[in-house]
Amino acid sequence: MNQTEYDQINSVISEVGKAVTGKNDCIMKTFACILAGGHILLEDVPGVGKTTLAVAFSRALSLKNKRVQFTPDVMPSDILGFSMYDKNSGGFVYHPGSVMCNLFLADEINRTSPKTQSALLEVMEEGRVTVDGYTYKVPDPFIVIATQNPKGSSGTQLLPESQLDRFMICMSMGYPDMDSEMKILKDKSHASDVMNIHSCISNEGLNEIKKHVSEVFIHDKVFEYIIRLMRETREHDLIELGVSPRGAIALSRLARAWAFLKGREYVIPSDVSNLFIDTAKHRIVLNTKARVTKVTADTVLKEILKTVSPPSVAGEKGAARRGRM
Repeated sequence: MNQTEYDQINSVISEVGKAVTGKNDCIMKTFACILAGGHILLEDVPGVGKTTLAVAFSRALSLKNKRVQFTPDVMPSDILGFSMYDKNSGGFVYHPGSVMCNLFLADEINRTSPKTQSALLEVMEEGRVTVDGYTYKVPDPFIVIATQNPKGSSGTQLLPESQLDRFMICMSMGYPDMDSEMKILKDKSHASDVMNIHSCISNEGLNEIKKHVSEVFIHDKVFEYIIRLMRETREHDLIELGVSPRGAIALSRLARAWAFLKGREYVIPSDVSNLFIDTAKHRIVLNTKARVTKVTADTVLKEILKTVSPPSVAGEKGAARRGRM
């Protein structure tokens, strides 16, 4: 990381922090996910700043953003676009949908129909949409930040596993602590804070940083650690459906971005363990035994982290880069 990139990254974190108070960990993980080229799912009660976080990043990163409030009457064509006959040209003309942007905010995604939810599958994985047999690429970079209300909330529907697997990370922001909430009450409105956020990185600059993130070194022993964690989710006696290979890829890419944000050119085991739960909890399905005993996904994944020993790191300051681990 050169000095310019270092300054830009710190500026983005500082700018987003103006609007999102007391949630530095959420800001860092969201930024890491964006640098890793992934999508973010924010699951929490209304009013804790999920939408504010998304809008703040769109402004700090100079991203053209669009927002859709998902309700039962939102149709796939609202998301992907549609073709309409044009009498002047004598043919059908494509009218872009909401996803034709850099950052797409899918607000309360679990309130809409499965048909509309599934409209996002292709664009989240491949960065393109197909309408009436024609394929259109979305702008680069392209990021989806989706929010969903807690399971069981009024008017919600569960997202299918195939949809959840497209999100690199799933986080819960939680309520602010006492000091943060006091600061929120004393400061001016969040909407005003968001409008005061300055752009810190251009689209080209963001893509350049993402390229450098992809070059962060991961030792084979760290790759093995990731695989052992994932295999444990597939063999655990309380888990019916474990993490897919896509989840393992997501964790390795996210660990690279996390190391980059920490100023390192290599990944250490603690990068993996710090991100494991957020990467895996929405990808596993607990079995009947776990549900009857009211065991949560977080509890099971914490147990796995204790069970699977991380590789030792000899001389953490550069040993991983030189291949001694």
